Amino acid sequence: MRSVSYSGKFKKDVKRAKKRGKDMQKLLEVMQLLIHKQQLPAILNDYALQGNWKPRRDLYTEPDWLLIYIVDEERVHFDRTGTHSDLFR
Repeated sequence: MRSVSYSGKFKKDVKRAKKRGKDMQKLLEVMQLLIHKQQLPAILNDYALQGNWKPRRDLYTEPDWLLIYIVDEERVHFDRTGTHSDLFR
């Protein structure tokens, strides 16, 4: 099991997602997969980000709801979550 950390922006993003009525269970399930080193389903479209976003990874919890994180063998850091327009303005 990996240790977990959260950015301040991630915590604010989660509050915003709750206000929008997003299914937080979907987010929690994906986070648990990452924490417990389990394989991510292909439907989540997990991929490495480029440019200023390196070394972060990105996956889709819903069609326009992203989770951005940094992961290694020992730790997962949840950086941001939200829509494309929330995250890539």
